[in-house]
Amino acid sequence: MTLPIASDATLKALGDMAAEAGIRRVHMLAWRDLDDPEAGGSEVHADNVATLWAQAGIEVLHRTSYAAGRPPKAVRHGYEVVRKAGRYLVFPRSVAAELAGRHGRRDGLVEIWNGMPFLSPLWCRGPRSVWLHHVHGPMWGMTLPPSLARAGVLLEERIAPKFYRRSPIVTLSESSKAELVAELGFSADRVAVVPPGIDAKFSPGGTRSATPLVVAVGRLVPVKDFPRLVRVMAGVRDRVPGVRLVIVGEGYERDRIEAEIRAHDLDDVVELAGRIGDDELIDLYRSAWTVASVSVREGWGMTLTEAAACGTPAVATRISGHADAAPHGRSSLLADTDDELRDALVAVLSDDELRARLQRGALERAAELTWDATAIGTLASLAGDALRRARR
Repeated sequence: MTLPIASDATLKALGDMAAEAGIRRVHMLAWRDLDDPEAGGSEVHADNVATLWAQAGIEVLHRTSYAAGRPPKAVRHGYEVVRKAGRYLVFPRSVAAELAGRHGRRDGLVEIWNGMPFLSPLWCRGPRSVWLHHVHGPMWGMTLPPSLARAGVLLEERIAPKFYRRSPIVTLSESSKAELVAELGFSADRVAVVPPGIDAKFSPGGTRSATPLVVAVGRLVPVKDFPRLVRVMAGVRDRVPGVRLVIVGEGYERDRIEAEIRAHDLDDVVELAGRIGDDELIDLYRSAWTVASVSVREGWGMTLTEAAACGTPAVATRISGHADAAPHGRSSLLADTDDELRDALVAVLSDDELRARLQRGALERAAELTWDATAIGTLASLAGDALRRARR
């Protein structure tokens, strides 16, 4: 990943905002960080924001869970990372550390609520902001036994929101904001929308594949639903000669995906590329005719906007994160059913004029998304809470 470098204007904006609000040191609580083997878009988002804040002179401590092969303390991109406790114990132990002051003073707290909350409104008395990318909903049942999944849904959707009614919330898209208001009962004026940026390394170049190529990127986990994408590709194969699908990523669902490939006789169509380097990923984005995602839930379609920055449009499920990241008809075709997804892929792969129009829309959409704007927007939420408290 390319280190984001803030512009002079962004450094001044961040510095002035932090100084006015009295924010010199921020603690950021999350259940995992960028070096975790299962890190995803949320961790990329946190790293980029913390990096730009640090460049502006704000001290940032990122408290997260233990990651195999990584030291308990480290410095990354100018901010401090503390990794202690496992996936579940990280929540009570992080709270205990904050209450005991073991990580030193703080002028502000950022809680990254990723399914399981840290319940910061119950114990944090200073300025704070909550980053909540999306409602997990059906994702609980995809990763936990039924009884635990029901408990997770109850906590996320019924119990925890009652404590966050007065908290400033940051989410990634207008459609995710609508979910938070409708499903969790948050007041719309408490939820700010701050889209993520795109790493500058994702850019146009190279050459398109000579034959129709679909690329899908993500962890091989249930929420990404790659087996469904394989089934959809069986229908695409029958209508688009020579089509190929390359799936990039690793995860515990690999065996299930391989079984689906064999069941539909797609060994010569679908390739599981595993985890690859950044340069190879960029080459794939640039050579693809379209990128695809059939995720069940996303706070933001980060792989869709990365591909868009390379001039590649998307075909994806019509969910909140996708709807804002890759607007339907501008940089993507969004669909609901398997048949609609199949038809959308066939259309993009077969219609040169449609594909060219979506490619232009993808580049235009990507140009609107910068990490500088994300860093300023997220700090504005925290600084706003600090100023409100000071006035009171």
